[in-house]
Amino acid sequence: MSEQQSTLAEDESVLLTSELIRIDTTNTGDPATVVGERAAAEYVAGKLAEVGYETTYVESGGKGRGNVVARLAGADPGRGALLIHGHLDVVPADPSEWSVHPFSGAVQDGYVWGRGAVDMKDMLGMTLATARRFKRDGVVPPRDLIFAFVADEEAGGEYGAQWLVENRPELFEGATEAISEVGGFSITVKDGVRAYMVETAEKGIAWMRLRARGRAGHGSMVHEDNAVTKLTQAVARLGTHKFPLVLTNSVREFFAAVTEMTGMAFDEDDLDGSVAKLGAVARLVGATLRDTANPTMLNAGYKANVIPSVAEAVVDCRVLPGRREAFERELDDILGPDIEREWVTSLPSVETTFDGALVDAMSASIMAEDPGARTVPYMLSGGTDAKSFQALGIRCFGFAPLRLPADLDFTALFHGVDERVPVDALKFGTRVLDRFLRTC
Repeated sequence: MSEQQSTLAEDESVLLTSELIRIDTTNTGDPATVVGERAAAEYVAGKLAEVGYETTYVESGGKGRGNVVARLAGADPGRGALLIHGHLDVVPADPSEWSVHPFSGAVQDGYVWGRGAVDMKDMLGMTLATARRFKRDGVVPPRDLIFAFVADEEAGGEYGAQWLVENRPELFEGATEAISEVGGFSITVKDGVRAYMVETAEKGIAWMRLRARGRAGHGSMVHEDNAVTKLTQAVARLGTHKFPLVLTNSVREFFAAVTEMTGMAFDEDDLDGSVAKLGAVARLVGATLRDTANPTMLNAGYKANVIPSVAEAVVDCRVLPGRREAFERELDDILGPDIEREWVTSLPSVETTFDGALVDAMSASIMAEDPGARTVPYMLSGGTDAKSFQALGIRCFGFAPLRLPADLDFTALFHGVDERVPVDALKFGTRVLDRFLRTC
């Protein structure tokens, strides 16, 4: 690897990330108002074809829901392929709230700014730059690499990974392991010592609609069968309920690693207080200690003086691996018999172990660029397309490597205002990804 070639790929990752951000791929969740996924997929396909890749473009069950897949043959076709996947879509952004326009892709003050900068066009830029370098330089990786750039992750993957898994599984033939977003980023645990958090697990996603029924009537009358009252009382009980503490293997391993690095103790009698000492990352880790059920939407009535017969609410539930049945029993106890519930969206949890040759390659590639650091497993409270790809028997990890400033509240940038990624972090991640994919 020449220094000149490495610098070219690093600089290209910054440019590609910026250009991808400038393609507005807002996913509102409503297929009628989604924009830009086809344009982004065609951009990626063009960049790959430019250096000699054969690409497959697929519109997954809806007009403009573009996906691109390409494969780079490895030295040992008998080994399982590695899938590197990322989503093209982003959540909406209101330009009036931002310091820079969210779709400007501005490169200023040492950052690339814009919607998707960390979720996840940074990883797309690093992946695309590395894939292009490998093809230009004739690099033959140890195993087949499958690069997938997909639609609709921000709405659960129905028109992206989920559709591809159900309808075009041959595109991922032979894949046994995968890497993608929300992992591989650093946290500073003490005096400049960094731990890189590799995602090995995800909570399940279950969006639930609650419904209460009552007797319609005039708003001026005494009314003892009010659907709105029933619903809001149940929602209040649920929204203030604290589910039991459950320590999964990935969370225990994370605590053990941080304790080893810092001496910090995580007392199970006051685990919330102990986790708070982790700083900005505490909100991410704290959300993986127990199930959550957060009310997010309410809908009832059509006139101020009419008591409606039906009231509805939507609740965002996130469930730990292995807890689904117990969680549902607890829901029934909290809500009571008068509340109907139905699942609007239900996506499984993800969990794998933090071991094996792939994990060793992750650790080695990080430590080659940041000596003294170490990788640690953790559970993501949200979800990724790993929920779909695991259905193919693929072992999934979050590994989008970034070395971050100690004072950057990185987790707040996901879906946040002024989303941005450090230029130096992109260049670091491109070097790590290059080394990793040559040795995986």
